[in-house]
Amino acid sequence: MMQQYLRIKAEHPEFLLFYRMGDFYELFFDDAHKAAELLDITLTARGSSNGAPIPMAGVPYHAADGYLSRLIKLGESVAICEQIGDPAKSKGPVEREVVRVLTPGTLTEEALLDSRNENLLVAVSHNKGRYGLASAEISSGRFVVSELDSLSDIQAELARLQAAEILISDTELDDFGAFAKQLRALPEWHFEQKAANRRLCEHFNTTDLKGFGCDELDLAIQAAGCLINYAQQTHRTALPHLRRINVEFTRDSIKLDPPSRKNLELEQNLSGGRENTLISVLDRTATPMGARMLRRWLMRPVRDQKILRQRQEVIQQFIDQHHFTDCHDLMRSLGDIERILTRIALRTARPRDFMHLRQMLEILPAMHQLLKPMTSLHIRHLDRTLGTFSELLTLLQTAIIDEPPVLIRDGGVIKPGFNNELDHLRDLHQNASGFLDKLEKEERERTGVSTLKVGYNKVHGYFIELSRAHDIDVPTEYVRRQTLKNAERYITPELKAFEEQVLSANEKALALEKSLYDGLFDRVAPELAALEHSAAALAELDVLANLAERAETLDYVAPSFSDVPGIHIENGRHPVVEVCQPHPFCANDLKLSGEQPMLIITGPNMGGKSTYMRQTALIVLMAHMGSYVPATKAVIGPVDQVFTRIGASDDLASGRSTFMVEMNEAANILNNATQHSLVLMDEIGRGTSTFDGLALAWSCAEKLIRDIGAYTLFATHYFEMTQLPALFEKARNVHLDAIEHGDKIVFLHQLKDGAANQSYGLQVAQLAGVPDDVIAAARVKLQQLEQNRYQADDEANQPQPDLFVVPSKPEWEKRLQAVNPDELSPKQALDVLYELRRQLDA
Repeated sequence: MMQQYLRIKAEHPEFLLFYRMGDFYELFFDDAHKAAELLDITLTARGSSNGAPIPMAGVPYHAADGYLSRLIKLGESVAICEQIGDPAKSKGPVEREVVRVLTPGTLTEEALLDSRNENLLVAVSHNKGRYGLASAEISSGRFVVSELDSLSDIQAELARLQAAEILISDTELDDFGAFAKQLRALPEWHFEQKAANRRLCEHFNTTDLKGFGCDELDLAIQAAGCLINYAQQTHRTALPHLRRINVEFTRDSIKLDPPSRKNLELEQNLSGGRENTLISVLDRTATPMGARMLRRWLMRPVRDQKILRQRQEVIQQFIDQHHFTDCHDLMRSLGDIERILTRIALRTARPRDFMHLRQMLEILPAMHQLLKPMTSLHIRHLDRTLGTFSELLTLLQTAIIDEPPVLIRDGGVIKPGFNNELDHLRDLHQNASGFLDKLEKEERERTGVSTLKVGYNKVHGYFIELSRAHDIDVPTEYVRRQTLKNAERYITPELKAFEEQVLSANEKALALEKSLYDGLFDRVAPELAALEHSAAALAELDVLANLAERAETLDYVAPSFSDVPGIHIENGRHPVVEVCQPHPFCANDLKLSGEQPMLIITGPNMGGKSTYMRQTALIVLMAHMGSYVPATKAVIGPVDQVFTRIGASDDLASGRSTFMVEMNEAANILNNATQHSLVLMDEIGRGTSTFDGLALAWSCAEKLIRDIGAYTLFATHYFEMTQLPALFEKARNVHLDAIEHGDKIVFLHQLKDGAANQSYGLQVAQLAGVPDDVIAAARVKLQQLEQNRYQADDEANQPQPDLFVVPSKPEWEKRLQAVNPDELSPKQALDVLYELRRQLDA
């Protein structure tokens, strides 16, 4: 057995090997040590190797999903090794082989997946500065490719996708350190062009890839070929549910770099949780597949106005007819149909998956009726896509019981009446008690023993039991089966024949039921493609109904799109802050245009500058996912990217200080922003000295105005920055207002024209709990600094010295060093003294 184990383990050295032995999966040697530590299970030993006990650890077969889930979440991959031979016919160890490799990106098992989040497998190829990217959610069948022009673009895409596993050539590891936990390095030949093209054509059964629109995307094909090969190898089967490749182009969506996704807290807050994020406010979807689609829309906002207007039209009709509640009520009983269809395609579906599919088909007539009054062309398209599947529904209604068990293994899944032979075999087994009761009554009368029993146990089968207290002549047809302390057990030819009939009926019933269950896969297979389209339509209806409910509940309006540059928002609100804070939110306007694309924003700390900036970006992103927005009016011109430079954080692991991180983000904006980009810059330059910081802030703002022309919200505490609008007509000063009440401060959060007159730093420090004596001392020092703002002494008026330049010596010092007093006459010494004095006076 150990020879067999070691041979299989040698074929899968990088995976934990779950080796099936009876009712347990066992692990040996190093795998046992690792599993015992990760899963907190007992480490034992069995047998020996080279005189030392063989470490062993195991988990029960029936409870394996829980252990596998924990391992996958820890980033481990597991090879499942099952018995495939017949123990009755095997000489030596039963034949075993690996039937499935579980890796983080290739999961389809319900128990191992987060139902409301995608579980993506991604592959990345590279050549001459360009990148190919393929992503697939194996559990639902989505397969997407794209090509990108730079390392920063591919890193931004990986940040958006949040892949569970990233396949990459082992020569490219250094560029993707930020994703180290997800990386799986493969030899470079896995990305070979011709082999990748051949694999994809074989998988899709096509002669080329022109039909998918990606035949000229060589890098994308390399990544896709690697991905499909890896997924097939881990599943040990073809993947028929991956039916097509979708091509995405970066120009079709609004780009967000990783810092911007983080700063805007779209799906994860700065602490790493989901609370108080945009997705937590927007997601009220009824189905897991709807939740995943909503996230895709949010994380990849599209620029196609036709698509956005279609979504808005559907949302408005849901609101007008108030159908979003009915739509969600119909959907709440649905399971995760997308992933269920994948398991059916892979023939790994469990009985309850078929039950959920039946429930989906049962709601389709009601959904058609619900959509009937809605006239939107897109709704009509979704309605047609839903289909009906009446024959398949009838099949599932007659084949599967209403509450099936989890597994087919023990039977009881196929509905009575579906198959006559199965009903007959079940009847034989289930009516055994009636026969036994009748036999027991007859034998009691024949023997005269009132305590005679007819019974059954799994070891000895059926028996007639007679107590030894009764001295009777045992009938000649009684054959002793078992002797007990106080009784004897017998079998009769009649009982033996019944036993064989009943036991074989049970075995035959289980085998027949398994065969009928397997037949369901064959019956559903021809409908899978149409069912997948139907599930996608249901998911989209779920998302659109959800956005309608959010718009109605939270008082959102439909934004308008314009081809004229500019962003105009009336009474805009922050979608997250307004639902989290207990008091009413103070709405503010925004007006950016091609003639005046920059606002210089001043005001106190905690005055609302950052909230105002973020709400602008969130409103733009919500509009481009098709959602209504928190405002009374929004008109949005062309937007290609959103950049943010907000917050202070370091990256010590990479050797980057807070200021270096700030400058990296600023450099990214200045190098990549265009006139159609939305740029949020908050307190640029604060990580260094005052003069350096002010100079950097000024020059960044100047470049954005003069050279780039991007829509820019530029928040600052450098009062000198408010002079920019006097020099550049494209900039305008605004401020968030606050008023003082004694020594206290009241934040009004109201945006007004003009620059703020002070920043109220001491008042904010007092609110934060800084001790009163420190605040008092700060007030005194502030008065001193304001009285001597530019000239406390002669040194304060000098330019800031450069720390890295050795100062040159003054002329008088050089002259003095050249003098030898011992060689000077009194007259010469007096002349030198006058010369030095003149140099000092100069």
